[in-house]
Amino acid sequence: MRVTLLGTGDTTGTPTVGCDCDTCREARARGVERSRFSVHVENTRTGESLLVDFSPDFRQQFLTHDVPLPDAGLVSHIHFDHVDGLGNAYRVFDDLPVHAADEVDPKTGQSVADTVSQKYDYLDRITVREQTPFESFRTCGLDVTLVPVDHPPLICFGLTVEDPETGAKLSLSGDTSYGVPEESREALADPDLFLADAIVPASLCEHHPLGGKHHDADGVPRTFGTKHMTREGALDLAADVNAEQTRLVHTAHFYPVEEAFEEPLALDGEQYEL
Repeated sequence: MRVTLLGTGDTTGTPTVGCDCDTCREARARGVERSRFSVHVENTRTGESLLVDFSPDFRQQFLTHDVPLPDAGLVSHIHFDHVDGLGNAYRVFDDLPVHAADEVDPKTGQSVADTVSQKYDYLDRITVREQTPFESFRTCGLDVTLVPVDHPPLICFGLTVEDPETGAKLSLSGDTSYGVPEESREALADPDLFLADAIVPASLCEHHPLGGKHHDADGVPRTFGTKHMTREGALDLAADVNAEQTRLVHTAHFYPVEEAFEEPLALDGEQYEL
């Protein structure tokens, strides 16, 4: 299994358009990016590949990085930075199955699958395939499981991708607070690679109107506001699920410049063989 991080940033990415903060300036000077979130997973046994989330930066990501177009896709939730790149399917794919959860969100009255079907009903070259959380399904020769996480006010899913022949396992936290349900933690456990949402360091919680939550024994917040993990929370969750290797993704340009390019914060283009 070959995993390529196409997009490792949050909703505005780094550098952020129109921003001249130290972190954005340094990213430009280094020639690095954290574009909007997307992960490419290639089954190296079959040559098939799965795209997890459709970044608004889809076109540039595939022009920049040497990976094949996907044979299937998956949408974790309906926020624009994870789904709006699906419009790029127009004139690019002959037939693209797109997997999404069938659980109805009480906030919207629709499932993720329903919303994707409705929003992209004009794309006759995609087929939305409903999947039930915690029920594994096979695509691209890989076993995929959607697991509920905590990203209020909308439902959101993390996931696991496993190679049934080699046993290699990739886990993604999805957009989430540290309050991931126990059953989901069990499903995410023991990955070879864990991609964890870590939007900012815990020190920045003082600037959020809601502060932080899910504090550790030393009072360090593991959730920024209510919707995303802090760096510290993401690393704690990685330890909780016994990850062999962890990369922090969905990070914001608000990281202080002296911390923004330190390990284990990921950058676009990183590739891992599992």
